[in-house]
Amino acid sequence: MHTPRPTPRTIGRSLGGYTLAEMLIVIVILGISGALVIPHTSQAQVLRIHAAVRTLVSDITFAQTDALAYQKRRAVIFDEELNTYTVAEVIVSSGGEVSYIPLYKGGGPDGQFIVDFDLNGFDGARLRMPDFDGDAILIFDEIGAPVSDGALDDAAGLGSIYIEGSEQVFRIDISPYTGQVRVEKVDELPDE
Repeated sequence: MHTPRPTPRTIGRSLGGYTLAEMLIVIVILGISGALVIPHTSQAQVLRIHAAVRTLVSDITFAQTDALAYQKRRAVIFDEELNTYTVAEVIVSSGGEVSYIPLYKGGGPDGQFIVDFDLNGFDGARLRMPDFDGDAILIFDEIGAPVSDGALDDAAGLGSIYIEGSEQVFRIDISPYTGQVRVEKVDELPDE
């Protein structure tokens, strides 16, 4: 077997390491990769806020459609403190007392139609300032029109709720009579 004889060039030089140029190339590639990934992670928060808005609009539309389909009143009950909302059936007793029973939703807590913005991947989205005729409850009558009270047939005025997060604010308006849902990006929350 023939082993190569060391030459003056290879004496004292290890053949198994990396050169400075190779190390610099790897560091530059990692730096470029990091620069591309960091904006995407900050954009994920923005997408979560958009998802929260779409989910709320979808659930409001579901409550309205469900009221029309079953000819029963439905409500969307907002809890700003807990950052949740519940889609519920409106029950009116013979004495005129109004109560709310959450609808069923697979995957909801105890099977109830409760959406918690703190738990459902909407990190940073906050429900703010629900106002439906001075209340935090949006009620649809049997034909899907917003009403001011669960037991009465008085048409509701313009209702709105804000979703805030990731330096963005969206206002969701529910039109009187028709219940049309509109979303608008606004600069900031109004004064309370």
